[in-house]
Amino acid sequence: MTDLPSATSPSSRRRRRRGGRRALRIVLLTVALLVLALAGGGWWAYSHLNGNIDSVDLDQALGDNRPKKVVAGAQNVLVLGSDSRAGANGDLDHGDVSGARSDTAMLVHIPEGRSRATAVSIPRDTLISRPECKDADGKTVKPANRVMFNSVYSVAGPACVVKTVEQMSGIRVDHFVEVDFAGFKGLVDALGGVTVTLDKPMSGAKGGLKLDAGTHRLNGADSLKFVRTRYGYGDGSDLGRIGLQQQFMMAMLSEIKKQDALGNPARLYKLADAGTKSLTTDSDLASLTSLADFAQSMKGVDPDTMETIMLPVAYDKVDPNRVVVAEPQAGKVWEALRTDQKIPADAKNSPAKG
Repeated sequence: MTDLPSATSPSSRRRRRRGGRRALRIVLLTVALLVLALAGGGWWAYSHLNGNIDSVDLDQALGDNRPKKVVAGAQNVLVLGSDSRAGANGDLDHGDVSGARSDTAMLVHIPEGRSRATAVSIPRDTLISRPECKDADGKTVKPANRVMFNSVYSVAGPACVVKTVEQMSGIRVDHFVEVDFAGFKGLVDALGGVTVTLDKPMSGAKGGLKLDAGTHRLNGADSLKFVRTRYGYGDGSDLGRIGLQQQFMMAMLSEIKKQDALGNPARLYKLADAGTKSLTTDSDLASLTSLADFAQSMKGVDPDTMETIMLPVAYDKVDPNRVVVAEPQAGKVWEALRTDQKIPADAKNSPAKG
């Protein structure tokens, strides 16, 4: 059985720093688009973009049984990338995948003073205990043990993902931001495509995209297949797919910069329209004004100095294809974030086996 990568190896640290910075840049870019659209658009544009944003009332969905906030000035934001197969995504080609999943999950902690940030990624295959929740229709979903973290979204919805993270960490989640792949497709098409370069071919296995090595211009539909590809590229691991997603997002940001999209009001509006269609937030952020205010409050956070780690995990003893939360390392990570302290070095090491 292959050991998990060492959390302290230089290459592992570099990969996590790059991945976290890229993820935060994507979120900040989306917010920046909304802020600029708000500043440059009229009332109709504002109302239209505002109406694109879906929201979840966390207080109503979760009730009062939530962790208490320890440091008043700190902020904790749960960022999800969802791979829904409903609604607009229902018309997309999904290969052999069905249902809905939280494809990416990251708890971003911004300490009091809001001059830096720490992001903790939760591996999607982590076996966790799901608490009792209310789904989107208000129906009770019973608790369950040893379920995959990314299944919580499909079974009980985003509010239950928030409740699960709060139960795992003991940290109160202040805000929730979800980006859906259907809107992602529209964002790429609004740009007129994105150019990517592969150093090895994609085989197209199990519904993935088939591409030769070299440079390719991808439209929205092919971009969606690209970021979902797993089995047909590299070693077929989920880490490989994460690498493809990061590569694509950087290519998309480069495309926006090359086209000077932020300096073109018509193109900016088109991008903002596509971007807001992919957003679901908590009710406190569910307007362009709220998003703009929140972005302004975060202006002191430099993505290049953000600390990023993976939640410490170990291979499960029963199912070696899954991982479980590693203790006491994970507990130290959550305690540091909860109390606005730096994460101790010995909390960043993941044991290889459960």
